[in-house]
Amino acid sequence: METHSDTHRGRLTKDGIRIYEAADFAGMHKAGRLAAQILDDIAPHVDVGQTTGEIDRLITQMVDDAGATSATIGYKGYRHASCISVNHVVCHGIPGDKVLKDGDILNIDVTVIVDGWFGDTSRMYVAGKPSIKAERLVQVTHDALMLGIEAARPGNTFGDIGHAIQTYVEAQRMSVVRDFCGHGLGQVFHAPPNVLHYGRPGTGPKLEEGMFFTIEPMVNLGRPETKVLADDWTAVTRDKSLSAQFEHSIGITADGCEIFTLSPGGLFHPTKPAG
Repeated sequence: METHSDTHRGRLTKDGIRIYEAADFAGMHKAGRLAAQILDDIAPHVDVGQTTGEIDRLITQMVDDAGATSATIGYKGYRHASCISVNHVVCHGIPGDKVLKDGDILNIDVTVIVDGWFGDTSRMYVAGKPSIKAERLVQVTHDALMLGIEAARPGNTFGDIGHAIQTYVEAQRMSVVRDFCGHGLGQVFHAPPNVLHYGRPGTGPKLEEGMFFTIEPMVNLGRPETKVLADDWTAVTRDKSLSAQFEHSIGITADGCEIFTLSPGGLFHPTKPAG
């Protein structure tokens, strides 16, 4: 599924990170907007009694109706247009016959390809009414992502992004998952760098205008350790504690960054009103 058709675009840094050109931002905005629109449109279908398989079927239909391609169908043998991770599933949950119950929290992760560009985003949803603990976990994870994005500007390092996320999360007495990270993207699904959600200020590669990557912190109510189940995809918290994740794709600009995957309807945060 990964293609290297972008090898002629821009240049590579000494760390192997591609620097894209100003014209490439438009392609990423288009792909990111579609991915975000799909996550907006699926929101009314996330409710008590719904199955994760039906949610994925609807997402698959939305991708097809938009004339886009799912980046995940066929990727390393994966067969679905989304990953749906419920409660203590950290990431890469496989859609199926699981029925959502009142209070379940879930992350839905979608990646689409539009005109060769990859739009990758995920956000949290709630079936019914969440517990106070679950609602707080979702809030902290959302805020951690936005703090990481605030640190994404030229001259800062990837360690600055991770440090902003880690210090905030740990101050809330929660933990950052270490086993999974964000990644570069553009005209490939996964590319350098690995974007860690923990770290020390001033460490790692320097951010430069034209870098495209995801920031996608996974935050656990309990300890950070995870394990991957026998299906080789589903990652869960070892201590069965709740986990949450939000993901945006961004591009570094001259004075900060642009978010490619903003929700068109203002629905990125599930427990906040649109706008």
